[in-house]
Amino acid sequence: MNMLIDERQKKQAVAEQALDAERQRAADLARQVDNLKDLIAKLEAGLDSASRAAHVDSRAIEEDATRPDLAALKDPGRLTPAVAFAATRGHLRLPVNGVRIREFGGSDGVGGTQKGLSIASHSGAEITAPCDGWVVYAGPFRSYGQLLILNAGGGYHVLLAGMERISVDLGQFVLTGEPVAVMGGSQVSAAVASGTKQPVLYVEFRKDGTPIDPSPWWATNEGEKVRG
Repeated sequence: MNMLIDERQKKQAVAEQALDAERQRAADLARQVDNLKDLIAKLEAGLDSASRAAHVDSRAIEEDATRPDLAALKDPGRLTPAVAFAATRGHLRLPVNGVRIREFGGSDGVGGTQKGLSIASHSGAEITAPCDGWVVYAGPFRSYGQLLILNAGGGYHVLLAGMERISVDLGQFVLTGEPVAVMGGSQVSAAVASGTKQPVLYVEFRKDGTPIDPSPWWATNEGEKVRG
């Protein structure tokens, strides 16, 4: 029994060292790049072979946007996306309860164009994953505050920014609706300036590194929303 315990502890120590090394690599990359596109590209380029294979295999999921098998999202044991991200249009739930204050394509409040969706929420609000995906980045990034990047498969990434605390880790596979972060007591991301004193969650979808309009993905009413 003692030998088994020692072996388990050794494996746990090795896993923790690998995770620490991955965290350090991600932090180093975040300091080296100036924008999200470059950050995502470098993060994906640095994936180990097993992780890259899993992400690539997710592309094999049939992308039938007209008849997605949403029932597959109810399987809590899945380790890869249950439904192709492109097929979830019109079915995803917003990651936080709040008020949509800035939409994709509109003014970002600082002289530029909004590349995602800004949602005014409240202190302590729970943030959930809007889709299945792998955590490829979790930590601070420039003016975005705490930034979480999910690889949703098929060349899609979902970015969440402005939280106070992230509760998932690098390499973790998260399910649709799974809690992943918590909002703080004030707005922390200068990149999503909104003129409100409420904390603001910024949500951005990217396809092959380029921001895309997330509007078609959100469910139009509560009955159509899905949660893992």
